[in-house]
Amino acid sequence: MDKIIEATDSTIHLLPHSQYTSPLGRVTPASVSPDPLEQFRIWLRDAVAAGVPEPEAMSLSTVSLDPSPLPSARMVLLKTVDTRGFVFFTNYTSRKSRELEKTPAAALVFYWQPVNRSVRVVGTVEKVSEEEATEYFHSRPRESQLGAWASHQSTVVAEDDVRNRLRDVSQHFEGRDVDKPIFWGGWRVIPQEVEFWSGRPSRLHDRVRSFGALELDLTEYEV
Repeated sequence: MDKIIEATDSTIHLLPHSQYTSPLGRVTPASVSPDPLEQFRIWLRDAVAAGVPEPEAMSLSTVSLDPSPLPSARMVLLKTVDTRGFVFFTNYTSRKSRELEKTPAAALVFYWQPVNRSVRVVGTVEKVSEEEATEYFHSRPRESQLGAWASHQSTVVAEDDVRNRLRDVSQHFEGRDVDKPIFWGGWRVIPQEVEFWSGRPSRLHDRVRSFGALELDLTEYEV
């Protein structure tokens, strides 16, 4: 169904949305695992099996406290979800990394529209180990490895700066493995709250939230 809009030169109004109904069924406290990370892995597998485009895409929200509290959000890609949390990789000099360094907390949102499901995560963050970051870095395509050296995230660049840096870096590493930059690595979001959302008709959506903290390998959550 096409979106119906009313528009003027300066304003767009989105008219009533089609009804939500998840083809994968309802979500209730009794239907989810007591471990939200295990439940997330179940839903992620469901999204992949249903052909959801880029199910690993997630909104990452951080906050800057200087000069005044201000949130910031961007799309990043989940690379690992395990018994400890959600891992993504980035440049440590980027805005998101600088904000995570100063305020080590973040929120994630996954939205899988074809199955009318969403997952919201709130938690603290930590850097992944150098060994984990290096292992993942060397699993990436060579072009992506070179791009990590060439891209100075969250900086203003001239039109050809990145292209020229990529050329120089390619020449520097020609004929040998690409080293992982010291300014590149991963962050792990350790969940303290996870909400599973399933769309239902008449906006009577299902939401199940898990609260708790993850410490070492022991999970204590309340659904």
